[in-house]
Amino acid sequence: MSISKETVDYVANLARIQLNEQELERLSRQLQGILDFIDKLREIDISDIAPTSHILEIKNILRDDTPGESLPAEKALANAPSKNGRFFTVPKVIE
Repeated sequence: MSISKETVDYVANLARIQLNEQELERLSRQLQGILDFIDKLREIDISDIAPTSHILEIKNILRDDTPGESLPAEKALANAPSKNGRFFTVPKVIE
């Protein structure tokens, strides 16, 4: 697959990007390089490779979910800018 300066100019126009002749030339070369690389990747036999979403194995390292003592309400409300009894008070956001 190849990309021309006209195609780059057309897409730049659609995106409302103004490119001068030098920028068009450079961007065309860069995009062509990307497309050439993709073509090289298409030549590789990947039939024996399982699909993955990441290159590296990802593990979630989570602690055990064990019940414990909760923070007392007085301590939780100690720095609250506004409170009403054992509750935080916040400005009304729904009309």
